[in-house]
Amino acid sequence: MNNPQFPSARKTGLVVQDMPDEVLVYDLDSNKAHCLNKSAAFIWKSCDGNTSVSDIAQAFEAHSGDAVSEDFVWLAIDQLNTNSLLEKNITTKFKGQSRRDVIKKIGLASVIAIPIVASLVTPSHVYALVSCGCAVPGDCLAQTGCPSTVNCNVSGKCAP
Repeated sequence: MNNPQFPSARKTGLVVQDMPDEVLVYDLDSNKAHCLNKSAAFIWKSCDGNTSVSDIAQAFEAHSGDAVSEDFVWLAIDQLNTNSLLEKNITTKFKGQSRRDVIKKIGLASVIAIPIVASLVTPSHVYALVSCGCAVPGDCLAQTGCPSTVNCNVSGKCAP
């Protein structure tokens, strides 16, 4: 049985790149890219299936020096869950509440470090592998999967 007090971060089917102030996560299964800010990244990395939400909040406080509540951690977990970045689906803590209400509940003192997971759908990895760049129309003829094999537009792309 899934215990929502001990969330576990998803590890398979993801490409993870650590950046100075964020973590970029590409989901190979859904072709979605996720950008986790510093707070969300710390919480995601703390979700090992053995650490409780309360312990994650305490570890965050020790790491950042900012006092946070368990609701602060739950906000990140809810976003990670919504974006399929946890091993198992977790019942949403803030179901039916607006983001504004949740932020009020967490407290305005935490707004600077509020965890954010920004996501966008990317082209299928098959399409990402296709390069339709060109310098002259003959370049388009040599490529497969491009919309045109004869027209090189002003942007340097093979186009109809």
